[in-house]
Amino acid sequence: MELLDDARTDAYLRRLGAVRPGGAGAASLRELHLLHLRTVPFENLAIHLGEEIALTRDALFDKIVIAGRGGICYELNGAFAELLGALGHRVELLQARVYGKHGEVGIPYDHLALRVDGRWLADVGFGEHSAYPLDLDEPGEQKDPGGVFLVRAAADGAEGDLDVLRDGVPVYRLETRPRVLADFRTGAWWHRTSPESGFTRGPVCSRITEDGGRITLRDHTLIATSADGDRTEEELATDEEVRAAYRAEFGMVLDRLPVALHPRPQGA
Repeated sequence: MELLDDARTDAYLRRLGAVRPGGAGAASLRELHLLHLRTVPFENLAIHLGEEIALTRDALFDKIVIAGRGGICYELNGAFAELLGALGHRVELLQARVYGKHGEVGIPYDHLALRVDGRWLADVGFGEHSAYPLDLDEPGEQKDPGGVFLVRAAADGAEGDLDVLRDGVPVYRLETRPRVLADFRTGAWWHRTSPESGFTRGPVCSRITEDGGRITLRDHTLIATSADGDRTEEELATDEEVRAAYRAEFGMVLDRLPVALHPRPQGA
């Protein structure tokens, strides 16, 4: 895999507010993982702005580093993989199928996650998830600011499949065969277009805050959740208030606001 050059790598690190680590170790991976979650939001605005989701290295770099945007899993983890590779980590792209509310798994290539250095499950593209990489070699529970996680063999899946659980609830089923970024284009297209995709029902933008909480802008509702779980909601009355929230909370300047592609039914 061709790597980011030094200039692009340094620009990406500046986007995260990080200094170039002295080596490709577990400690620097943990730091970059958390900084990414704090700095680069999970957001699906492209879907509601009529923009393409282009899964190429140049497009991801331009969106996340140059334009100061975020993205969905394919974009966030795809770009993070490039950064980690440029810093000397061995990175593999893995496909996962996300569990639904009733225990069903989603479409193939529903989600993209990363296996780093053969041991660490890095995921900066799932929204509410672990703040730090999970240890794939750890058979027991792993405590994290985002919850208590468990990675275990999938009892009813293909050989080698893993289930990732958060607080006892299955989150996604991970296939351990390495993939390439182009493999995820069909999943990205489905999530960008299908009325069955949760991403098409309305815009959302979310990141971890420096104090361990979370800030989320969903349509015109600004939601602040503390590290202790306390939650407040504020309805933003005007478009200018929404634009100001994007600027203040996510550093994003929008010349127009996203409009829901397939709006949620009233009362949903």
